[in-house]
Amino acid sequence: MPRSCRPVQLKDPVRVPEPEPEPVAGCDVCLALAGQRAGARAVGDLSKVIDCNIEIGCHPHAKVVR
Repeated sequence: MPRSCRPVQLKDPVRVPEPEPEPVAGCDVCLALAGQRAGARAVGDLSKVIDCNIEIGCHPHAKVVR
């Protein structure tokens, strides 16, 4: 049976950017990474910005017990 329609070309889905992780107050590592992220953004190095976001988001901190 012959095909009666043409293939459909789908566009890439629009990705909604996730909010950047916030550095934890009082954490020297997070503060340093936030500074590196700001510097990378200032020179247009978006790869470094993403790397810093990942490191800030994955940096371990003590869990607060309530």
